[in-house]
Amino acid sequence: MTPPTVADCLDTAAARLKAAGIDDPRRETRLLLAHALGVDQAAIIGHPERPVADCDAFLELVGRRTRGVPMAHILGRREFWSLEFRVTPDTLDPRPDSETVVEAALAAVSGRRGAAISVLDLGAGTGCLLLAVLSELPAAHGVAVDISPAAVAVARGNAIKLGLGQRAHFFAGDWGSALAGGFDLVLANPPYVPRGEIAGLQTEVAQHEPRLALDGGEDGLDAYRRLAGELPRLLRAGGTAAIEVGYGQWEAVAALFRAAGLGLGNPAFDLAGVARCIICHGSHAD
Repeated sequence: MTPPTVADCLDTAAARLKAAGIDDPRRETRLLLAHALGVDQAAIIGHPERPVADCDAFLELVGRRTRGVPMAHILGRREFWSLEFRVTPDTLDPRPDSETVVEAALAAVSGRRGAAISVLDLGAGTGCLLLAVLSELPAAHGVAVDISPAAVAVARGNAIKLGLGQRAHFFAGDWGSALAGGFDLVLANPPYVPRGEIAGLQTEVAQHEPRLALDGGEDGLDAYRRLAGELPRLLRAGGTAAIEVGYGQWEAVAALFRAAGLGLGNPAFDLAGVARCIICHGSHAD
């Protein structure tokens, strides 16, 4: 029996993804086939006539995607800030919105890019926030904490793979409770989804991402209340925090941080125009 070609496999898989409501099914199909064959997308696009000996293995990947398994979990990786991060079900899938936090953090320390800045990342996940910032600040060093030991292992591996293992240190713990403070820059993408809304999220998120990284309590603000209590201690005098917030949450979080005596900068907006990052400063900032 003649094996199917690349074009045959792509057509079959794209139809299945489209029927499952997957956005841009042709692109995702190419990604999955390239992954299954161990080649890059150029080889898929350039050789549609190539026979595929084991199309069934590829279609099993397609089946996982139609069941809502995130693409990053199937591929085991996700690009963020032009860096490649290993992703597992123990970590949030890094999203483009979170690059707003990196941009805002780097802007806040733009005058100190060559300085030995100390960075803290609360809720490390894949380590994407800390490692993206360290990739742009060659003299900086950082610490990241996550309550999940499995996530810490993923983040540590990402740091080593990116050549940042000597400047990034990862620990399992309850946020900043075991830290003395004195950081120049604090980063966080805390859980901010109201508990009652989690079940209504996309299947990729609601059923496949770690609930601890999503659940922000009844109103989505529990993590920010805790941050408001911890940031004044964790920030060095003149230090800055760049914290991701959910849609429509900036004003509520700003009120919590103001009440804690933190100074606020202007909101940082993502590409969709959403106030995605809140910038705050210790009480002794200039």
